Amino acid sequence: MISDFTSLLEKTRQLAELSQALRNENAALRGELATLSEDHARLEARMKEAHDRVALLIDKLPVPAHDGESA
Repeated sequence: MISDFTSLLEKTRQLAELSQALRNENAALRGELATLSEDHARLEARMKEAHDRVALLIDKLPVPAHDGESA
């Protein structure tokens, strides 16, 4: 009977250690997610800025004159 309690105690200790390890991993993953979300938002803003700049440059391109010839 004592061995049963000892076994149960050991399993409970292992469960507590695993639970703590999972909490730590979860906290690390949440931090990583926050960092990646910030990076994503920053990159999206840069892409929009680049898109807007390219669109502006395209709008400034001269329109080629057509001599009535079809290509």
